[in-house]
Amino acid sequence: MTYAHTLLKRAVRGLLLVAILGMLVAAQKAQAQTFTTLYGFTGGFDGGTPSDGIVLDAQGDVYGTTQSGGAGRCKLGCGTLFKLTPNGTETVIYSFPAGAKSGASPGLIWDTKGNLYGTTIGTPKGPYGAVFELTNQAKAKWRYLFKQTVDGDIPDGVLFMDTKGNLYGTTLEGGAYGDGTVFQVTPKRIETVLHSFGSSGSDGMEPLAGLVSDLQGNLYGTTLLGGSNDVGTVYKITPGGTETVIYNFSGEMDGAGPSAGMIFDAQSNLYGTTLEGGGGSLCSKGVFPGCGTVFKLDPNGTETVLYRFTGGADGAGPLSLVLDNKGNLYGTTVEGGASNRGTVYEITAAGTEEVLYSFTGGTDGQFPGNLVMDAQGNLYGTTSSGGGYVCQQHGCGTVFKLKP
Repeated sequence: MTYAHTLLKRAVRGLLLVAILGMLVAAQKAQAQTFTTLYGFTGGFDGGTPSDGIVLDAQGDVYGTTQSGGAGRCKLGCGTLFKLTPNGTETVIYSFPAGAKSGASPGLIWDTKGNLYGTTIGTPKGPYGAVFELTNQAKAKWRYLFKQTVDGDIPDGVLFMDTKGNLYGTTLEGGAYGDGTVFQVTPKRIETVLHSFGSSGSDGMEPLAGLVSDLQGNLYGTTLLGGSNDVGTVYKITPGGTETVIYNFSGEMDGAGPSAGMIFDAQSNLYGTTLEGGGGSLCSKGVFPGCGTVFKLDPNGTETVLYRFTGGADGAGPLSLVLDNKGNLYGTTVEGGASNRGTVYEITAAGTEEVLYSFTGGTDGQFPGNLVMDAQGNLYGTTSSGGGYVCQQHGCGTVFKLKP
């Protein structure tokens, strides 16, 4: 592990931690005509510190997870799985038990029967994480318990499900070389490691993000570190488990530290973000100059940087993206903006970036997570803190809606 590699690892984790530990600031009313705080968590039985990522059902209800609160017997609660109706009524569907601390995945997925799936980084039966299923009768099942051996450790990416009901995901650590895995879990709870990262100096390391699939069943993802420059990769895994690094980040103008998932467009181009890199000097805490990028990767593996963040009003530290039917991209930054509490932004099909909302740290929250989009083009997301209720001197987080 190089010195730069170690520094980047620390810096990226530090920037992600900011999304939980930021202080409250006074609320402002900017852009209130398009922005709505749907719910502010109290940190009690309703939950606190929502995870990055929510899902919607056909009725417009929001489902997500929190990292604290609920009825679990942890000091601050072990986290919840919640439902929020369009009128703002919140219901805790499930409270994670002791041992499932931070037992909330960075995103949930549905199956065709209305069951929810996600991951935890701890369980009552072991500290290495699990894949869980919550049935439409609100009954929780452990789909798979990790053992911190070659099967992986810390499943922390959004899951993907194929048409046969197999689940695919990543673990940040573990595997044959200790640098993370891509795994499959069948409906019969059989786990298979499709790839262990770190087998060579050119392979990626620490796949923090989840996976996407093309029409042929190939899986694509990013690694936070590793690759030929030790600052992250984009990789492809065939259905048979053969892994290929299709892009190596340089840590310079093309970005460094891709930590979020990617999306496809109709032409099979991939879009994603890097947490650092891109040039510039305002983000001095980072190892590599720059406040992050939004990139496009064509089917031939050619990368184009669509936008480089400056760390000012336009934001810094971008997370994952959503794409509308006109080719516009939407995302969030965990820092930057008018109050340095994060933003929601749009990048048009023509490549123009516009900040749609700057968080203030008041009742609107601060440090937003990933977005989802409904059929009408409305954006939904969470903030990890802020919101008006105090959780250990920090706000407990919010669920918000933004109509672009």
